[in-house]
Amino acid sequence: MRKVSLIPGDGIGPEVTDAARACIDALDVGIEWEVVLAGEPAVKKGGSLLPKETLDSIRRNKIALKGPITTPIGTGFRSINVALRQELDLYACVRPSRYIEGGNSKYPGVNLVIVRENSEDLYAGVEFKDQDSKTEGLIEYINGISEKKVRKGSAISIKPFSRFACERIIRFAFALAKKENRKKVTCIHKANIMKFTDGLFLKIFKEIAPAYPGIEANDVIVDNLCMQLVLRPQEFDVLVLPNLYGDIVSDLCAGLMGGLGVAPGANIGEETALFEPVHGAAPKYTGKNKVNPVATILSAQLMLTHMGEHKKAKILEEAVCAVIREKKFTTYDLKPTRNDPAAVGTKEMTEAILKEIKKLL
Repeated sequence: MRKVSLIPGDGIGPEVTDAARACIDALDVGIEWEVVLAGEPAVKKGGSLLPKETLDSIRRNKIALKGPITTPIGTGFRSINVALRQELDLYACVRPSRYIEGGNSKYPGVNLVIVRENSEDLYAGVEFKDQDSKTEGLIEYINGISEKKVRKGSAISIKPFSRFACERIIRFAFALAKKENRKKVTCIHKANIMKFTDGLFLKIFKEIAPAYPGIEANDVIVDNLCMQLVLRPQEFDVLVLPNLYGDIVSDLCAGLMGGLGVAPGANIGEETALFEPVHGAAPKYTGKNKVNPVATILSAQLMLTHMGEHKKAKILEEAVCAVIREKKFTTYDLKPTRNDPAAVGTKEMTEAILKEIKKLL
């Protein structure tokens, strides 16, 4: 038996992680779940959004499956998701975007993967509040050394890019492309404007690319990329991006594959990996048996692949695709209209996937 940390999350998290857990258990891969808490359930139990025992569990087991967790906006805890990635040094966020027949995607042939740097950029959390004396001191210092001036009273975020972080995420992207027999890696940046941060990212990409002669390497400015993804996403293969662009573009790519309900994700470090859906906790749907479980189930499929359970991972993927292809037992977001009376709930779609798994075993 292999222990895996399971974080149900909050909002719809417990429902979708229950669905993924049922599918994994049906595959009989010998996983023992160690359930630990984060988010609102953790606060209710012990007062902490991200308890030490949760981090200890993931460090001990080296692998975790996580449901979505609500991120406060504007005030309070910065982000549990970001904190997990930083605490565990899960520097590579991997988000595949692949066409699934029967879904709501309008882009047949899409099969790309986003590799997002997870540790730096504006998400590093180096911020200074407006109207604060320390911030005003920082503004005065910046205005003293820079030709570009910052207005007094501004709030400030700092965008750090280190050679270390750029090198390891770009090497990760090329290694993933090689492992999955992909043909091209595209560096996404805004180096025409951000010459010293994005410029460093692009410079290092160009330094590393020649070490992978069998893989085509090119670069695209991020706003141009967004247009090209809408027009011809089939031309892209692996995208490697800094943190903020990676977050935004991964939601765009979730739309290419039919929505956040089918978009899986992985956060990978040198020793530890955490798998989670791209979508959020959607608290308004909590307990309503309404949301699509596929993003979490496919995140569990990525987890199985990472663990070397390739055959069982393929069975799980095929079971999910079969249910979506049939279109009978699918949730509202996979129907032609969102109020389609033929839509089923989370549990019913999960049961349909479980039946397909049994057929394929």
